[in-house]
This record gives sequence, structure tokens and C-alpha cells, in this order.
Amino acid sequence: MLPASLDEAVEALAATPGAVPVAGATDLMEAVNAGRLRPAALIGLGRINELRGWRYEDGGTAVLGAGLTHARMDRPDFAALIPALADAARTAGPPQIRNVGTLGGNIATAAPAGDTLPVLAALEATATLARAGATREVPVSHLLTGLDPLRPGELLSWVRVPLLHAPQVFLKATGRSGPSRATASVALVLDPARRAVRCAVGAVAPVPLRPLEAEAWVAGCIDWDARGEEGMTTIDPAAAAAFGEYVAAACIPDPPEGGNEGRAAAAARLRRTVSVLARRALGRALK
Repeated sequence: MLPASLDEAVEALAATPGAVPVAGATDLMEAVNAGRLRPAALIGLGRINELRGWRYEDGGTAVLGAGLTHARMDRPDFAALIPALADAARTAGPPQIRNVGTLGGNIATAAPAGDTLPVLAALEATATLARAGATREVPVSHLLTGLDPLRPGELLSWVRVPLLHAPQVFLKATGRSGPSRATASVALVLDPARRAVRCAVGAVAPVPLRPLEAEAWVAGCIDWDARGEEGMTTIDPAAAAAFGEYVAAACIPDPPEGGNEGRAAAAARLRRTVSVLARRALGRALK
């Protein structure tokens, strides 16, 4: 089925409950080929142009179509709007993946290493879910954790992202050079209006993790009024280092005592990686 509008897609989904919506199919076809998914039917979303762009909305919000590709998010106009999301899209894979992979696909698949997911969590984005005759808004984090999942007959149509007009950073570590899956990633955004820091760690757990206590602690360490060289917001370097350790400790639990030594060593390496990413992300955001 190849609907030409959002309404047609919602109607097709209602008429065929076992159908799976598909846009770029980068994750879906991997699941199909591996035997993890056997959809009754596919509803192709590639002809629905309204879902492939983005627009401004009153109240300082960007409304992003679920069919927005990673390559489109990497363009300069979008990068100026939501730079952390553009950075995540830029590292999502080789060009053939970025040209077809979509924002909505990242959310619906909810792969632990999905690069855009920690950014959406840190930005506290919401998703619009459409079904026949109705829509509802759900925090993206609730979709990812299963707290409020997609219901039968619903289609992820839009993602609403608050525009903070403030520094935001996405960093990730991989096991090899070049575009590849993250072993750990960190998204960090500043919210000067609320004197807040928001951080999300990806790839280390089934869903992005928000170290809320670390966020609140480091926000209190930042001198939001003082400006250093070149307009840099100031923070004690020791506090920035402690923040990295705080984030890592919150997201990477200690392995059980007496457990496998190799597992303990791997956890220690991952904790160091997350600590470095969080510290660097904070440093870049404060420049």
C-alpha cells in the first residue's frame, strides 16, 4: 500500500491492523531479514510529502515530519535550528543510510544505539500520534520506555521540538573509525532561561537515560551571570570533571561483587567513556 496523504495512511492502517508503516526501512528490513519480524503487510510512507519536511509553530516550537531523513537534518538551515539533532543525523551511518533513514523510524524502532534518541530525550521532544479521527501528544521518552507506547492503528506523524536558542551538543563513541553504531553517546543542552542543564546518555541501555540528579547538581555549579573570555559561561574545571563522573556513575551501574572480571572491566571502560563524553559535551556547550 502506498498512500499519498497522512489521512490515507491512517485509514490504511485502520483497515489492516497487522500492517507495518515503513519509510526508509533501514531498521525494518534488518529485522525482517533476521527473522525477528514478519509483517502482515507494509504501508509505504514515501509518497507523503507533508511528513518529509519541517516547519515553525507558534510558541517557539519546530514541528518535524516523521519522514524527515537524516541527510535532510544535516543541511545548514536545519543545523542552525537544532544543531545537536543535526550532529546526531550526520553520524547516523554512511550516506546510503542517511539518505533514506528517517526520524520517525528511529523513534518507532527504538534501537538502543539510535543516534537521534538521546537528543530528543534531552530536548524533551513530543510526538504526535495519528489515528482515524483523532490525534494525541506523547513525550518521545514515554514512547521509548513503553510508558505510553504506540497503540494499534496509530501512526507517528510529527515530532515537536522546543527551540531553546541555546547551546546544545551531541557526542558519541564508536568501536571503529568512520560512521558506525555508538557504544555510548551523550546529548547535552543548556536552558539559560530556566538556568538548567539537560543531558541524556544513549547506547548504554535499552533506552536513553537522563541523569536528573547530575543535571540539577551541575546547573548549580554554573555561574549563569558571569561571562568569561569570548563570552563563555563559566564553571570550575573540577566541577565539569565531577559532572562527567556523576553522569557515568548514574548510567553505568557497578557490576555485582564477585562477578565476571571481564564484565567488570568492560563496565569500567564504558563508565570512563561516558564520563569523558559528558565532560566534553558540557565544555563545548559552555563555550
